[in-house]
Amino acid sequence: MLKLMNEVLCAFRACFSRVAAFEWFVVIVVGLMVRSDHLGVTSIVRDLALHPRHYESMIHFFRSSAWSPGSLRLAWQKVVHRFAPLLYVRGRVVLVGDGMKQAKEGRHMPGVKKLHQESENVSKGEYIFGHLFGAIGILAGAPQKWFCLPLFMNLQDGVKAIFGWANGSEERQASHVVQMVEQAFVAARTFGGALLLLDRYFLSISALQRLTEGNRASDARMHLVTKAKMNAVAYERPEPKKPGRGRPPKKGKMLRLAELFQTRAADFQTAVMTIYGKEETVSFLCLDLLWGQGLYQELRFVLVRYGDRLSILVSTDLALDATEIITLYGYRFKIECTFREMKQVIGAFGYRFWSASMPKLNRYRRKGETDPLEQVTNESARKRIRLTLRAIEGFVMCSVIATGIVQLLALRFSGRTPALFFRYLRTPSRSIVSEATVVAYLRQSLFRLFAQNPHLALTRIIRSKQQSAHPDADSLAS
Repeated sequence: MLKLMNEVLCAFRACFSRVAAFEWFVVIVVGLMVRSDHLGVTSIVRDLALHPRHYESMIHFFRSSAWSPGSLRLAWQKVVHRFAPLLYVRGRVVLVGDGMKQAKEGRHMPGVKKLHQESENVSKGEYIFGHLFGAIGILAGAPQKWFCLPLFMNLQDGVKAIFGWANGSEERQASHVVQMVEQAFVAARTFGGALLLLDRYFLSISALQRLTEGNRASDARMHLVTKAKMNAVAYERPEPKKPGRGRPPKKGKMLRLAELFQTRAADFQTAVMTIYGKEETVSFLCLDLLWGQGLYQELRFVLVRYGDRLSILVSTDLALDATEIITLYGYRFKIECTFREMKQVIGAFGYRFWSASMPKLNRYRRKGETDPLEQVTNESARKRIRLTLRAIEGFVMCSVIATGIVQLLALRFSGRTPALFFRYLRTPSRSIVSEATVVAYLRQSLFRLFAQNPHLALTRIIRSKQQSAHPDADSLAS
């Protein structure tokens, strides 16, 4: 197990211009995997028995110029392509995208803004102050259990003014929906063709237009599988143009898709399928219709009825069968499971980076008012704000890699390491253990693994940072 961790982490050596920065990256990623609490970098110092003087060095690492989150992202995608048992559908990998809102109330923290939460959970406020992340993951595993390995996360709202300081830069200037499609294309170039699973929020004309542009400009083609709202309308194909003057029609008869559950109930087909891990009897109707006012792109709509639930699924790939579309969209929820593990097990969003150069957060700023960041004209202050934003995204990117490595360990060693099933669970996994189980095993066994593999670069790096005078260090390692 430690050998796989060592091989994966050593693959990132080329991302760092200095050896010291690479060593701190190794320490931080391993620390995120095994720490027993989420109290920042302090917890890494405690759980790896590091010397206290290294605390400032780890804080400085996130603002270091020796690396960039972008280089880590590309290297991580190559590692996933090499080590992960990916799911392929018709020769294409399956990507999953979604947005994630994290509450943050730092008054001098870049990217914090007022966000609206659409949730049925009464414990969540309708409006919060925080960060909006866009995430892209990839499905990997086995039929017994699929993981959504996170590939990338970055801030996609509240940072337009910061990236707008660079003259002519279009980075992060597009909407959250368009940025998600663009980030998926970056991943698709590494893995080849891809299917991107998104929820119904992302079915928009701007997303479809960006998808078309990306397919024209890139060799790696990508298609969307998503969901439509119940009030969606679509159009039949136009009838052939009649002789005479006038332009040919762009659309045919308008259809309210929700009404088709009643008017075309006799045309629905029935199949037994596995949805969210359970076998369900599903009725569905597959139609190819035009969608989008002014766009009129042909999409494949699948009207689904299972139990008392009604759904309208959509695919830009007209070659996919209705059953494939239903099965694929059922995998979309895997990214929500990954968000939960990143929050609760890894503590991926426990960062506390801020800058005194950042204008104080105005909680009562109205829509349309001038962004206070536009008043920051001093180049030194702008640089400090950019470094703080980069530290936030760098911390999250390290957490993404830590989460992915834990998932790779679960997939690789669940059937080969009986010790992974060491702890009591009311409903134990029969095949592949969870991320929390792997992390609990590493906490218990990491120092023993170090003692068994003293020659590994991973072992040497962490031992060089440990406090030799610590009274428990030798006993833990023995």
